[in-house]
Amino acid sequence: MAFAAILAVLGIPGAIPIGGAVPITAQTLGVMLAGAVLGAWRGAAAVVIFLVLVLAGLPLLSGGRGGAGVFAGPSAGFLIGWIFGAFVVGAIVRFAGRPPVWWRTAVGCFVGGALVVYAIGIPVQSAVTGLGLRETATTSAAFLPGDLLKVVAATVITMALWRAYPRAFGNPTRLGRVPS
Repeated sequence: MAFAAILAVLGIPGAIPIGGAVPITAQTLGVMLAGAVLGAWRGAAAVVIFLVLVLAGLPLLSGGRGGAGVFAGPSAGFLIGWIFGAFVVGAIVRFAGRPPVWWRTAVGCFVGGALVVYAIGIPVQSAVTGLGLRETATTSAAFLPGDLLKVVAATVITMALWRAYPRAFGNPTRLGRVPS
């Protein structure tokens, strides 16, 4: 539940319009952190909880958006992509039950938090807006610099949290670290 709240808080700064149908938000950082810290299944579940609250009408998305309508708009695929993105981040970062390391965290956040989200979001946005897939992908390239910054931030936060409070990641003995 805490990561659903973190996703909501990351929506408070609002959205940065980039001229396309979908704005840049800080909430993808929350998706990356959910997967990296909670692991694949629990990270995806946290995103599902958040999206159910949005579906119920709570204005938790950036700009105070919420309700069923957001799941029929250009952002719908990106929102659904968050679930799969968090899962992939968690699967890579916590591969085979191993503790997080910086390079696997960075790769996981980029692959899951950006590429997987784009792979679902771009085709849905294209279908909703009527723009061609190529044009939609080209406009979505504007997200890459911000997403790369979020990957760096998620990696730094994850590794700092791992060093300071490994219990946040679940059972520390299973992750190769015995609590002191």
